[in-house]
Amino acid sequence: MKRRSLFTLLAAAGLASRSRAAPEVAPRADRIELDDAEWQKRLTPEQYRVLRHEATEAPGSSPLNHEKRRGSFVCAGCDLPIFDSAMKYESGTGWPSFFDVLPGAVGTKRDWSLIIPRTEYHCARCGGHQGHVFDDGPAPTGLRYCNNGVALRFEVAA
Repeated sequence: MKRRSLFTLLAAAGLASRSRAAPEVAPRADRIELDDAEWQKRLTPEQYRVLRHEATEAPGSSPLNHEKRRGSFVCAGCDLPIFDSAMKYESGTGWPSFFDVLPGAVGTKRDWSLIIPRTEYHCARCGGHQGHVFDDGPAPTGLRYCNNGVALRFEVAA
């Protein structure tokens, strides 16, 4: 099979797509939309790469991997609470992992960047990329929200 024919076949099946369509997020009254220059001013370079361009930080690089205190993990782009600390667990992956999200905190979309489809999730308020969700997590959900630590900020409970 010629290369062009193979690419056409893969594209038709959706396997060659690297589309960065908007995440499937329910409309929010408090939605934050900033232009690129404003995001660059608001975020560190690494936060900007991850939150606005769907990059992935190096495994084991986040101090949030070791965070054990009671509190909330909020989006580093807009401060929306995404996870309660009771949802966090040690997955052994090198990224902060959670078995559930707070209601209305994220939207999802299919990610074909590695050819194999994955489910990517984004902050429901600002659209910032957080990570990917997998079905190999613990009870009660069986899910693993594998998050980029740089995309979160931790707020200690009062």
